[in-house]
Amino acid sequence: MEIFNNLLLGFSVALSPFNILMCLIGVLLGTLIGVLPGVGPVATIAMLLPITFNLNPIGALIMLAGIYYGAQYGGSTTAILVNLPGESSSVVTCLDGYQMARRGRAGPALATAALVSFFAGCVATLIVAMFAPPLAEVALKFGPAEYFSLMVLGLVAAVVLAHGSLVKAIAMVILGLLLGLVGTDVNSGVLRFAFGISELADGIGFVVVAMGMFGIAEIVANLEHTGQREVFTKKVTHLWPTKEDFRRMIPAALRGTFLGSALGILPGGGALLASFGAYTLEKKVSKYAHEFGKGAIEGVAAPESANNAGAQTSFIPLLTLGIPSNAVMALMIGAMMIQGIAPGPQVMNDRPQLFWGMIASMWVGNLMLVILNLPLIGMWIKLLTVPYRLLYPSILLFMGIGVFSLSNNPFDVLIMAFFGLLGYICVKLECEPAPMILGFILGPLMEENLRRAMLLSRGDPLVFFQKPISAAFLIVAIILLAIIAAPNIRRKREEAFAAEEAR
Repeated sequence: MEIFNNLLLGFSVALSPFNILMCLIGVLLGTLIGVLPGVGPVATIAMLLPITFNLNPIGALIMLAGIYYGAQYGGSTTAILVNLPGESSSVVTCLDGYQMARRGRAGPALATAALVSFFAGCVATLIVAMFAPPLAEVALKFGPAEYFSLMVLGLVAAVVLAHGSLVKAIAMVILGLLLGLVGTDVNSGVLRFAFGISELADGIGFVVVAMGMFGIAEIVANLEHTGQREVFTKKVTHLWPTKEDFRRMIPAALRGTFLGSALGILPGGGALLASFGAYTLEKKVSKYAHEFGKGAIEGVAAPESANNAGAQTSFIPLLTLGIPSNAVMALMIGAMMIQGIAPGPQVMNDRPQLFWGMIASMWVGNLMLVILNLPLIGMWIKLLTVPYRLLYPSILLFMGIGVFSLSNNPFDVLIMAFFGLLGYICVKLECEPAPMILGFILGPLMEENLRRAMLLSRGDPLVFFQKPISAAFLIVAIILLAIIAAPNIRRKREEAFAAEEAR
């Protein structure tokens, strides 16, 4: 009964005129950046962080959440019509969605993506509403040792699930941890890693790092890609799937939803891992496995339901533990910190309107998406014809103004440019920036909890293994590292990711 009272509170918050407007702006922006290849949700949320500073905290977070799960919808449109994923989690949708479009079935493919996404989003939101409160209650009993070990596990999971080289992923996490230490030490008041630059006394701003690593780096990398897009504008007719389509897509959507919901909770997981996992599972269990890659509707239904479910259940670690499960959730934590909200299990008790309002807004946002997306397909198709050379100058200008407006300090714009260059170098070296951002966010929190745990144990490092929950987190982290570091497994993993990228 309590969950219904909580959801009533959430809907009373989410259905206020201002929050409905924020949700609408978020899902429309999310769909837009999902449709436009080269502008992902991470870069967009990073660019919009300065704007959230002057917004109501609940409305700001509802808008940013809408951008994230809205991008999963938009990404499927480009994947189906152009064979170009607007969002990384839509890579798998290209395989069968584009083939359906080539056979004149773009309409049913787009409708399938929208319908299964709506279903998966609703189920995942219900899962968040059911499981987040008990997890938050458990997390309230965590001490410094448990929190430190949990963050270690989160970073290890991010390393394990990162693309490509294990060594590069570890190096990026360590770089993020070191960048998080720049500034004045809270305990001693001593400047660390500032190199005599007074502007670094307060540390490096999260918004500056995120906009540089994801925004500028993404733009520069996309400028290298040229080519004509073949858009199936004349063949988007007969949107509603047939009875046979429904018969085949419903089991695939159910499997994708539940697999995506489970994988989304994992640190380092989220929509991308969920979509790949669901497609692989569906290919193994489906009676129509021979049609996969040639236009099987299950190849659209499974990954699209999984990526939307994964996108929404990735909010569970954020809302309950204050731990980001992926780069977007790290940005959401940054937005909460900008608003003066300490992320963690206390949010549910201290700010129930924020907690339940965000959960209820996901239902509202998913309903908006399914109502808006299908009628607006014609508009999204026209947007696909906009040359990227006309988009990127305005995006760069917007980012520069946003960063400068935070503190009216031109030094921040220079730092953003530096991280843009670093991000581009990382792209060329095939080093994922996401583990670095997770390390940057978690570094100061890990240091704080490490110091507290050592202080309470009078300097005994065994405290992390003496407490059962802390020991369990560390043991799982060690096992994960041991498994992934095994030479044969590591070689197969890198070859698999190389094959995925080649496709």
